[in-house]
Order: sequence, then structure tokens, then C-alpha cells
Amino acid sequence: MDIKNMIVGVIGLITLLLYNTLYTVDQREKAILFKFREIVNADIGPGLHFRLPFVNTVSKFPARIQTLTSKPEQFLTGEKKYVTVDFFVKWRIQNVAAFYGATGGGRIGDAENRLEQLMKDGLRNEFSRRTIEQALSAERGNIMQGLENKSNEVAKQLGIEIIDVRVSRIDFPDTVSDSVYDRMRSDRQRVAQDFRSRGKEEAAKIEATADREATILKAEAYKESETIRGEGDAKAADIYTRAYQQDAEFYSFYRSLGAYRNSIGKNGDIMVMEPDSEFFRYFKNQAAR
Repeated sequence: MDIKNMIVGVIGLITLLLYNTLYTVDQREKAILFKFREIVNADIGPGLHFRLPFVNTVSKFPARIQTLTSKPEQFLTGEKKYVTVDFFVKWRIQNVAAFYGATGGGRIGDAENRLEQLMKDGLRNEFSRRTIEQALSAERGNIMQGLENKSNEVAKQLGIEIIDVRVSRIDFPDTVSDSVYDRMRSDRQRVAQDFRSRGKEEAAKIEATADREATILKAEAYKESETIRGEGDAKAADIYTRAYQQDAEFYSFYRSLGAYRNSIGKNGDIMVMEPDSEFFRYFKNQAAR
């Protein structure tokens, strides 16, 4: 029994020695190796590692992205009006040694408290330089981007990296909401009216241009038609002149026949003329007949 107990004791001692000598680091963790509470190695990779029992100690910290969700906080805008803002921050430990020293032992809660205060200070500064409308518009993304860049510079002192900053919600006190929305509505109406005025101005310009072009086209068409009509009249006069020169009496007779055809024999027409009128010259002229 004594030998068995001794064997069991030796095995237990070896197991205890191995337990205090070997340690593992998960790929989702960061670890620091200490020697009598002094940092020996702060860049330990995942896997199985060795340490000196009772001399070296190991502290592990999460390497995954952490999420800080803030409680609603009121901020004063550039218009001296309060807005209630909810935000969250995605962050992770980047420099584990700096994180351990800045948080007094690597407590996640202490890091998040300091990070939350850092974010609130930054948001307070950003909102104080903007109106409510600007905070709700496209500048909201600029606010978050600027806050993330500025905060990362300070967060490096904590050994952490800020991955993303987002505003979840922006609310107004009841006493402010109506006036804010009324003013935003008025601004939108003013912009719409400005667009309508510009549209009417452009429409008037287009209409005036079209009227001017139409007048020019009509004038050119009238000019061309008068030219063609003049040319036609000249040709007709020339034809009449040549016909008259060939046989004046026949030309006169032919013209009279046309006049008789157009004026005599139509129902309801009444023509009062003297019998010896020149119009009936060929009815009376036996020679012409």
C-alpha cells in the first residue's frame, strides 16, 4: 500500500507540475506572460506553451470584437436644443500590454467605461457644432466617421481599436419635436418652391425661343411664297403677252368666252347690264361671229 500511495503521489505531483508548466492559448484569445507580475511576453500566439511554475503567470483576454451599447444620452445641438441619442461601438483589443496597463489589470468593464465616456465627449462636441436637421441628414455618416477617426487616436492609449461607431436612434423631447418637424417641412417647401420657380423660368425661355423660331420660319416661308407667286405671275403675264401678240382678236375672243362661261347660265344669278355693253360685243358683231 505504501508503494501504491507513493506511485499515486508521484503521479499527482507530476500532473500538478505539468498543469502549472503547460498552458494553452485559444485563437480567440490574447495572452500575457508575467514573471513575478512583470510582463515578459505580450505577443503569445495560439497553441500550447510552457512556463516556470510559481514564477510565471498568464493572463488571458478576449481577442474577438466586443460591443459597447450605450444608454440613451442627451446632447445639446448648435441650436441649443436637446436630442436623445442611442449609440453602440464595436471594438477589440489591439495592444494587450497597453490594455493591461491602461485598465489596471485588463478589466473589460473599466475599458468600456472609459470608452463610453470618450464616445460621449466626442458626440457632444459633434452635435454642438450642428443643427438638428444636419444631424438627421447625410452629415450623420460624416459625424460617425469623424468620431471614429478622432476616437481611434485616443483609444490607442487604451490599447484598443475602434472598429465601428453607429448612432442607433435620435429622438427629440416632445416640446421640441413639433417645432423641429415644422421647420424641416418649411425648408423642404422652400426648396420645392425654388425648383418650381427655376422650372417656370426655363419654360418661359424655351417658349420664347420657340415663338421666335416660329416667327422666323413663317417670315421666311411667306417670303419664299411671295417670290414663287411673283415668278408665277410673271410667267403668266409673259404667256398672256405672247398670246396677245400672235392674234389679238382671237385672244380677246377667247377671253370673252371664258367670261361668258363663268357668268352666264348659273341658276339664281342675275346680271343687269346695258344691251350695248362691251361685254356683249361678240354677240352683236356679225363679222366676229
